[in-house]
Amino acid sequence: SPFNCSFQAMEREVIAAFGKGEPDEIMSSAFKLKVTREDIQTLRNLRWLNDEVINFYMSLLVERNKKEGYPAVHAFSTFFYPKLISGGYKAVRRWTRGVDLFKQDLILVPIHLRVHWALVVIDVRRKTIKYFDSMGQKGDKICETLLQYLQEESREKRNLELTFSEWTLHSMESHEIPQQLNGSDCGVFMCKYADYISRDKPITFTQNHMPYFRRKMVWEIIHQQLL
Repeated sequence: SPFNCSFQAMEREVIAAFGKGEPDEIMSSAFKLKVTREDIQTLRNLRWLNDEVINFYMSLLVERNKKEGYPAVHAFSTFFYPKLISGGYKAVRRWTRGVDLFKQDLILVPIHLRVHWALVVIDVRRKTIKYFDSMGQKGDKICETLLQYLQEESREKRNLELTFSEWTLHSMESHEIPQQLNGSDCGVFMCKYADYISRDKPITFTQNHMPYFRRKMVWEIIHQQLL
């Protein structure tokens, strides 16, 4: 089990993953996704995470949460929100084939804002849509767009109107959640918001944890399991 393997051994694997090699060498493949050595390099300190790393990590969260005692989680790909924005509901109607969003506890929506990552968490149990941004920006419009999407999904898939007034939308304030202190860690913050929230845990990490989280994510992606 990974928990028996020594910290040194894990550290060696991370160093090797960051080391020299073919950029397109596949370091991990699962969930119909592939992560190459070049993708893994985005987890080096102060680099921006790319879609491949984020989508793989989100899939690992979903996988973990299939276990007993965790909330049921669905995570959309980073490509979902741009598609919804550009093409409306009909462009993403088929993205939930085989998934009943309304049977999930939590729905995670990674949001890419040109040069910044943020996260929307739809809590189906509590009927809340919250926007988590490590630079304290507001995402009220984004939350509204996603509530609209849920409304159409509900009509289409279960012939039910959502009652808007039952739902609470909220952009998390900078004092409510940890904030980044540099220009490059937004992707890691977003992944870790998702990790803590999907365990129903308070978000207690800080900027200081980022170098450690990055190395841990390398190991988790290579081994396809979360520590």
